[in-house]
Amino acid sequence: MCIRDSYFAGNNNLYKNTNYYNVMASEIWTEKYRPEKFDGVVGQEEIVKRVKNLVSSLNIPHLLFAGPAGTGKSTLALIIVKELFGNSWKENYLELNASDERGIDVIRQKVKDFARTKALKNFPFKVIFLDEADALTKEAQQALRRTMENFTNTCRFILSCNYSSKIIDPIQSRCAIFRFRLLEKKDIEKVIKKIAETEKLEILPDAFDTLYEDSEGDCRRVINLLQSTASISPKITKELIDTIVSNAKPSDIKVVLDYALAGDFLNAREKLMDIMLKESISGQDIVKSIQKEVWNLQIEPELKVKLTEKIGEVEFRMVEGSDEFIQLQSLLASFVLAGQGKA
Repeated sequence: MCIRDSYFAGNNNLYKNTNYYNVMASEIWTEKYRPEKFDGVVGQEEIVKRVKNLVSSLNIPHLLFAGPAGTGKSTLALIIVKELFGNSWKENYLELNASDERGIDVIRQKVKDFARTKALKNFPFKVIFLDEADALTKEAQQALRRTMENFTNTCRFILSCNYSSKIIDPIQSRCAIFRFRLLEKKDIEKVIKKIAETEKLEILPDAFDTLYEDSEGDCRRVINLLQSTASISPKITKELIDTIVSNAKPSDIKVVLDYALAGDFLNAREKLMDIMLKESISGQDIVKSIQKEVWNLQIEPELKVKLTEKIGEVEFRMVEGSDEFIQLQSLLASFVLAGQGKA
């Protein structure tokens, strides 16, 4: 039995009381609810204000948008283009995802060919948007730097990246840099309430908190999560979200850590492996859950700091390719030692 069927087996009244299948639209909600105007962008008020002034004055330099995923970088780039060019935006706009096309040939061919021609319909310049620009190779970035210099009369570049430190200094110095931040809870709630009203969803109060915690300030993630849960039921509850997300429950992680701090390594390991296998949770997700829960433990602050340092070390080793189970057991051993005052 699938999740949808198992959920509705005990909730048949949802079929009777709601027109369930009208809840889900055919389009993807991240596109359906993508803001079309500056006023629709949430959580980045200062950036939007500055960019809006640049657009209205047509005094636009090359732009670099840096920040976490799902904070509105691509959306703002698209709004800029539509505000500049109106109905002619498609003819004067090129978008490339640098994580897919990251080599120097892309810069020499696609980007340069588009940049060297004048904008249509007497607009002062075209716009090239390079998404995930931090994935460009160093050689491609050097070529991009020269292209940005040579075609300033006919083209403006908007670059977006997660980490500006991966963009070479000569490119950064040629751009006005805007640093995006993760959305706050009030911003996420604003997005959720707008979608709930349009899609006729009922969202219980504790579900708001769960959606925000699981999204971690990523607007794209919260919209995808909301659409996934709405495909099961128009009544969004914390329990329903948990069935979709499959994150480790804080209460379960606390049991694991309590066992470890009490010196019971075997039970801590058994409980942790049980969580990973039952919920199909990766080692890196487990580490993140432990990192959140460690600050709720009733231990000395200095010990929390030491354990947080160990958690960071374990996560780094996992990212570098170390065996997840071995690293997690090592982490549990550190908690055991901490509980014995030997950390």
